[in-house]
Amino acid sequence: MAMSSTGRSARVTLFAPRIDELLRRYRGQDLFRLEADTVGVAGADLMDGLLRSRPANAEERPTFKPVRGRLVTRADASALMQAVSADVRTALKKPLAEGADLAGKWPHTPHVYLRDLVFGQESLRFRVLVDRRLELTPKLTWMAVAAGTAMLGKPGTEIPLSNLAARVLEAETYDDRRYAMYLYRRVAAPICFTVAALVTNAVWLGAPFADDVPNRDVLLEALRLLPPSWNILRVASPEFGAVDGRIGGADDILMLPLLSHRDPRLWDDPESFRPERWKDLDPDTQPGYLPFGHAGERCWGRHMVMPLAERILDVVRRDGLVVSPEQRVGRVELDGLLEVSGVRMVRR
Repeated sequence: MAMSSTGRSARVTLFAPRIDELLRRYRGQDLFRLEADTVGVAGADLMDGLLRSRPANAEERPTFKPVRGRLVTRADASALMQAVSADVRTALKKPLAEGADLAGKWPHTPHVYLRDLVFGQESLRFRVLVDRRLELTPKLTWMAVAAGTAMLGKPGTEIPLSNLAARVLEAETYDDRRYAMYLYRRVAAPICFTVAALVTNAVWLGAPFADDVPNRDVLLEALRLLPPSWNILRVASPEFGAVDGRIGGADDILMLPLLSHRDPRLWDDPESFRPERWKDLDPDTQPGYLPFGHAGERCWGRHMVMPLAERILDVVRRDGLVVSPEQRVGRVELDGLLEVSGVRMVRR
């Protein structure tokens, strides 16, 4: 693993070899070949053209792609988004808990805090579906879903503590309930995973924060340097060759905001953590800035992730939490979301 400075702090980030190679070899390039059948793209204009050339298909949608061959309908997706949005709105209305202790190992600690804040003290069959360990293998996730479905009683025998859980209990057949349980996982877990990763990256990069720097700018800058969703995959399509003739008809495309977010053609001092840069930049129009996807297909959870992350930073600032002075090295592995693992947060 190679080392990369986190900017104004003296902390050092160690990237997994594959990520480090991408940063070293391809930063500042528009298009490059990664595999015999895969093209990497990091140019802002080229990514924009490719993402505009066709919408994402069912398999390319991370949350609402088919569940074991069963398509997630637009109606189901809309109902799920409305349910979890209501849960997040309710959570954000709660006062900052005086007893909340976010000192400890991150991102696990904020993940648990978020799970309880947004989804309440639901029964184990629901709570396990938001567990970080299920990311180890899809088979483990499906086993948890099947076990939880089998344990559920009839509708009305259990009072759920979230709107999202209520969607599961409304299903009438075993197959429908198992499908709903799996979608509960698909919707609830990414909220906790993404926010926990984002705030962990933010504190690693910049805590303690200057009093005059708003949480919003801290998070936008953390999303630039360490975007949890760091790539966008599109399978081979004829539309892509029409955008750029170097892309073959059988080429899959891996678009890399990880690289465009550090492109020296787009950013001043691109390797430094400078949240103050966002005073004069618009995240919705800044070229190459895609932490939540393209303008035509923004991540459905964007307007939930940011306010939840700001809430956690409010607790961090209120309680004077900082990265342990004894920890100088953080590791970013290649195992899903881009996040610094094992960050030890302590009170000053």
